Amino acid sequence: MTDPVTTPQAAEQQKIDTSVPHSARIWNYWLGGKDNYSVDKAAGDAYTEVFPGIVTIARSSRAFLRRNIAYLVSEAGIRQFLDVGTGLPTAQNTHEVAQGLAPEARIVYVDNDPMVLAHARTLLYSSKEGATAYVDADVTDPERILEVAAETLDFGQPIALILSNILGHVADYDQARSIVTRLMDVLPSGSYLSINDGSRGIDPVFEQAQDAYNDSGAVPYNLRTVDEISAFFDGLEFVEPGVVSVTEWRSETGPGVPEVVAEHGGLARKP
Repeated sequence: MTDPVTTPQAAEQQKIDTSVPHSARIWNYWLGGKDNYSVDKAAGDAYTEVFPGIVTIARSSRAFLRRNIAYLVSEAGIRQFLDVGTGLPTAQNTHEVAQGLAPEARIVYVDNDPMVLAHARTLLYSSKEGATAYVDADVTDPERILEVAAETLDFGQPIALILSNILGHVADYDQARSIVTRLMDVLPSGSYLSINDGSRGIDPVFEQAQDAYNDSGAVPYNLRTVDEISAFFDGLEFVEPGVVSVTEWRSETGPGVPEVVAEHGGLARKP
């Protein structure tokens, strides 16, 4: 990477606000990570008191993403990934899963959280055959994302765009759809889109907990209906089974019906 804004050292000049809970740190807490503060734990515990199932949603979301990446590498032959809204490093990050199957895979992570940037060295660890890079940018600035990502990724070859639990932070639905369209329009035929987000209309207790969290002063996260999540994929070809609860997407749980959680996602190919 040549853009100095994307280097981990830049985090030293950016203030990490520990006085208010932050969604990435709370998510890290629910995943069992250690990159969080007492204010995040308090907010996370208050949330789980209302809706204990959020921990299952967080971990099921992570497992969904792992299965998506495994499919993309092993079955679709994808070797390039653009992961927007990366969040804090935990187990089985995109580059770990992808390069574990194909060491030559190239991954670009995108986030605008100073704390994520401070941990970029972990995200930038790569196999010697492949590459990883980090872009310090907001999801609402797709042009910057694409410009800097092009320093690492070959936009003449298929790329998998990953938007995992990030579009809910874009309050305006039309703007969220526009972001997806602007990013996918630049990617070549044969590229893929992976999205998962919290869903509304499935679990009223989850919705109550999320609405209370949004009213707490923390950065809000907007749940969307399954139809709204599905519409992000307009014009693309779904990989079966389409948009479903993340626990149901090519589940590895064995016999029986997976638990349906209020987090839906899918994977689709650009024709």
